[in-house]
Amino acid sequence: MIGEISPGLVIIVGALLIPFLPGKARNVWGVLLPILAFAQFMTLEAGSDGLIDVMGLELTTIRVDGLSRIFGIIFMIATLISAIYQFHVGGWLQHTAGMIYAGSAIGAVFAGDLITLFLFWEGTAIASVFLIWASQTQRAYSAGMRYLVMQVGSGVLLLAGTLVHYGQTGSIAFESFDIETTAGLLIFVAFGIKAAFPFLHNWLQDAYPEATVTGTVMLSAFTTKLAIYSLARGYAGTEILVPIGATMTAFPIFYAVIENDLRRVLAYSLNNQLGFMIVGVGIGTDLAISGAAAHAFCHILYKALLFMSVGAVLFRTGTAKGSELGGLYRTMPWTAVFCAIGAASISAFPLFSGFVSKSLIISAALKEGYFWTWMVLLFASAGVFHHSGIKIPFFAFFAHDSGMRPKEAPTNMLIAMAIAAFLCIAIGVYPAPLYAILPFDVTYHAYTVEHVVTQLQLLVFSALAFTVLMRTGLYPPELRSTNLDTDWFWRGLGRSVVRRLGSVSGRGWGALAANGSKACWRFIEGVYRRAGPEGILARTRPTGAMAIWMTLILTAFLLIAYL
Repeated sequence: MIGEISPGLVIIVGALLIPFLPGKARNVWGVLLPILAFAQFMTLEAGSDGLIDVMGLELTTIRVDGLSRIFGIIFMIATLISAIYQFHVGGWLQHTAGMIYAGSAIGAVFAGDLITLFLFWEGTAIASVFLIWASQTQRAYSAGMRYLVMQVGSGVLLLAGTLVHYGQTGSIAFESFDIETTAGLLIFVAFGIKAAFPFLHNWLQDAYPEATVTGTVMLSAFTTKLAIYSLARGYAGTEILVPIGATMTAFPIFYAVIENDLRRVLAYSLNNQLGFMIVGVGIGTDLAISGAAAHAFCHILYKALLFMSVGAVLFRTGTAKGSELGGLYRTMPWTAVFCAIGAASISAFPLFSGFVSKSLIISAALKEGYFWTWMVLLFASAGVFHHSGIKIPFFAFFAHDSGMRPKEAPTNMLIAMAIAAFLCIAIGVYPAPLYAILPFDVTYHAYTVEHVVTQLQLLVFSALAFTVLMRTGLYPPELRSTNLDTDWFWRGLGRSVVRRLGSVSGRGWGALAANGSKACWRFIEGVYRRAGPEGILARTRPTGAMAIWMTLILTAFLLIAYL
């Protein structure tokens, strides 16, 4: 019976107890939940389990294979690190919402059918929005509402695709789909929204920076990586994903370079890294899919580390604006070191985790003949070093002396950052354990002379370009500004269209109401003329005339009945 329980449900059920626990017990319980979930995961065997019959549909709540295993493991590690990082947070709301969010993501990874996937999919949307609203600002509330619309909309499309797919095939199995079918296209767009495809991506940069310090760390780990898993499960080898992913790796670089809010820089950087994974899924070979899974694994760790370090700065100083920070290495040295480790990892420095995961995808692209995609990936690799590898630590800790002398981050934050930093280095130095849990058996050696030299050249010239631009004053300065992105269509043009439609519909309703009112009055007046005190129907008639009329009516009814 124990083997039939999803590890995600262990966390969700445990999260429901959090509001009833006192402060310290609540924190300890939050740390224990992912450990209990992992213990439950270790009891599961490869294959499908947890079968439930609902109205004639067989739900598969647990499916363990190579793809679900690696994502399930990293999701549980991320849950543990996040629970430690938010140890100091008072109240029960963020702890409960965060754990339900994490448990839903884990449950979705192990789901073997579309109905189970949909339930957990919507669980991630509803629970995660409270991590944004917990900031208790008007900006957070507005961003959370926009976030919720996008996430719930993704779930609606997933449900619609599921119903169409079931109607066409009689199956709800979560397997590979054909994008050329109606069901396949609906599900593809649902996954694409959560993966932050181009033109559908701004919910990420809009909402994540408005979440709480600890909430942003959890948000960075689950939502988009659940979408990557789903695409790898349902659309591996779908050709259109290659240009989509390549576009995602490139365009966020330009926004991240000019962005002042460092958490928003990291949100654009997240979009950039998702592009690498989507390219891997689109290529679809064993090496490429394994590369996408490996990069998702590493990305969760180093992106969480970067968000944690910037979050610690925000927690201590009250701002994450690059124009207001600088010189913090003096009083926050450990945070600065951990930030530098995260920056080295995302930049794919040798001996750091990004080096051994990103190279799988780039090698797969070159091997399969995607030359121009390979060139874009190299450009994107250099770009991410600019905006995350250099910009984040430089402007937060070293650029200039802001005069701030905040305390070092709380102990629990430092412990969480230390765990993530250790894993980033350990995987980079010795990637064999990571390669051992990849979805497919692939023989790959990251530390070849060619690969190391190529990557170092890329990083050195990128650093040189940054230095020259800074020295010459050509690098975009950190300014208080609002950068327009494709969300202008949703917020500006979309709002204008809604207002215009509202105005037109208002005038139309007014005209309809006026005409309807006139028609009603004409009807009432007509009735009054006929049935009022002076109307034709109210006049006195002789008794004989009434008898004749009744006879005629009765005769008519008899004729009708007879015929």
